[in-house]
Amino acid sequence: MVKVIGAGLPRTGTHSLKLALSQLLGGKCYHMSEVFERMDDVPAWRAALAGDASGLPAVLDEFVAAVDWPVSGLWSELAQLYPDALIILSSRSSAAVWWRSVHATIIEGYRDDVPPEMVEWQAMAFDLWHRVIGPDLHDEAAGLAAYERHNATVRATAPADRFLDWNATQGWEPLCAALGLPVPEEAFPHVNSTEEWEQHRREREAEERAAEEGAPA
Repeated sequence: MVKVIGAGLPRTGTHSLKLALSQLLGGKCYHMSEVFERMDDVPAWRAALAGDASGLPAVLDEFVAAVDWPVSGLWSELAQLYPDALIILSSRSSAAVWWRSVHATIIEGYRDDVPPEMVEWQAMAFDLWHRVIGPDLHDEAAGLAAYERHNATVRATAPADRFLDWNATQGWEPLCAALGLPVPEEAFPHVNSTEEWEQHRREREAEERAAEEGAPA
């Protein structure tokens, strides 16, 4: 059963939050990285984006938390499906910092040459972008405004008694206080920086080139 819903947009420390919540709650946390291993989930997310969220419990009920896209694009619907769940808005230090990270990383996933098995996933990704950001992937002004608008909406409409406004630089303490759990002795898991993402992208591209050439990566 989902105990935490992440309302923060991608590139707001959501991968770090995923690892932290998995550790704190002792279970799996849903994240876009999960979708790549669970492509059968994509139709339910696309249906939810079209207005029918009834299929999401079947997708999420084995998870204790859910963050990142597609979750944060549907945080309000999920808050109704899980009325006892804590809602966490993860954010960056500014909209400009967030946009630079997004533009250097996830927009790569919107390229045209995805393999056939990724076509429906890409359609979902476009659905999310259009719903939350707008029609133009590279419109910085629209992206900045959408980030501010999204965060303001969450802050204004999430129930105050089940809401946490959080930045990854704050680490464990606010999360643990909101969940009524002790602070772990381990350092908070800061992961998936823009530099790490770029390294992974280069590795994927090398693997793809090697596969096309019939040579080992």
